[in-house]
Amino acid sequence: MNIELKNIHKHFGKVHANKNINLAIPSGTIQGILGENGAGKSTLMKILSGFIQADAGGEIILDGKPVIIHSPADAIHHGVGMLHQDPLDFPPMRVLDNFLLGRSGGLFPNRTTVARDFKLLAEQFDFSLDPDSYVDSLTVGERQQLEIIRLLWLGARILILDEPTTGISASQKTKLFATLKKLAEQGMTIIFVSHKLEDVEHLCHQAAVLRAGELVGEIKTPYVTSKLVEMMFGKEITLGERQPAQAGEVVLSFTNISLEDVRLKIKNVDLQVRAGEVIGLAGMEGSGQGMFIRACAGLTRPVGGRVQLNGQDLTGKSYHTYKHAGVNFLPAARLEEGLVPGLNLTDHFVLAEEPKGVFIDRAAGQKLAEDRIQSFNIRGTPLSTVESLSGGNQQRAELALLQSPLSLVLLEHPTRGLDIESVIYIWGKLKERCRQGASIIFISSDLEEILQYSDRLLVFFSGKVSQPIDAAATSVEELGQLIGGKGWANMGDEHA
Repeated sequence: MNIELKNIHKHFGKVHANKNINLAIPSGTIQGILGENGAGKSTLMKILSGFIQADAGGEIILDGKPVIIHSPADAIHHGVGMLHQDPLDFPPMRVLDNFLLGRSGGLFPNRTTVARDFKLLAEQFDFSLDPDSYVDSLTVGERQQLEIIRLLWLGARILILDEPTTGISASQKTKLFATLKKLAEQGMTIIFVSHKLEDVEHLCHQAAVLRAGELVGEIKTPYVTSKLVEMMFGKEITLGERQPAQAGEVVLSFTNISLEDVRLKIKNVDLQVRAGEVIGLAGMEGSGQGMFIRACAGLTRPVGGRVQLNGQDLTGKSYHTYKHAGVNFLPAARLEEGLVPGLNLTDHFVLAEEPKGVFIDRAAGQKLAEDRIQSFNIRGTPLSTVESLSGGNQQRAELALLQSPLSLVLLEHPTRGLDIESVIYIWGKLKERCRQGASIIFISSDLEEILQYSDRLLVFFSGKVSQPIDAAATSVEELGQLIGGKGWANMGDEHA
């Protein structure tokens, strides 16, 4: 299906999120949409998929016919489906029940027929999905697979994917790309929204670049990376040199720590983390690193061993005890666990501070918000609700909420979904914390990020934890092998 977007504008108050966008995408094309966080990529795609409406005057033309799309139901009726960065599913429900969402027809569908359709679609793309399992047991990549076949079953001929490689493993990305190429060969139009240059270069036939709400250029293969970066940011961006730690005294000490949940056991881990040091945690999703970092925060209690923070025994203590001892944890789910939707930035900064009386000083809170917004370069106002911010600005807001001083900062996927400029900015702020004496432990699925910013790293594989590895002496290839379970025999003793 051919797509034409003509004169698309969108305002959110004073913010002009899309400025006169004109874009044509031929049928059977994998179209990349590139841009930094807040460039207007998601806004444009939400207009095409019916989640929001453009300002008056613009047009959406599909196969030469102007269409009006007021809702996602209108969009799927016209053959447009969108896979969001966080899949729109219901985790407490079974896979087959989620597959049925959005289906028109009677109240009581023929589940045998639906199950047969599900199986045929899953087999067509080599997806291993059990229709009777619950969605909350699936990985992010499997949830994407479920949403893709659901949209295809509902009749999508245009498939929009918003940052789809965020939070999935290398093998899941390979399978996703193979699926998208197969769909394009079948004549579907694929729109791939990303800030990751290597993904667009590897997958897309052509790319459009947005900056500050405007379409600043279009480019076809072969791509020139430096040109794409310059179009995205208006300047050249480089990661710079690694900044090794000046390690100080021991901050966190794990002695013979064992952890377990219903799926996984980790046994007998010893680790000492020093002031100013950054420890990266690498592994396939569900390999134990999430449970480990929550044990560092006091959210998961060890079943054996001893935890010390700055010499204080915190074994078995609560999260609040850890927090008062100088530990802060920033989870990956920003709007579900880290921030409070509906509250504005001023509310968040006021709540994060120690209370200084019975009543809230709103004027002081607004001044605090203005200072933090400026200091952390947040694109928003004191009255901006957190859900109205882009992903990069939500992450900056979370960092701005961190207490000071801190002994230990724990981060899950601190730069997930962020463009390279935001990544560099955020790690600059985190390294400042290291220079002030804090230690950092973080999880990332981006192997290059782990090697760039870690001093040492731990690899997790099916409950096994490696001995600490020198990040500067490790390559992406070596790390990828370890994550996949290869090369462990050559590492010496690991935590079994």
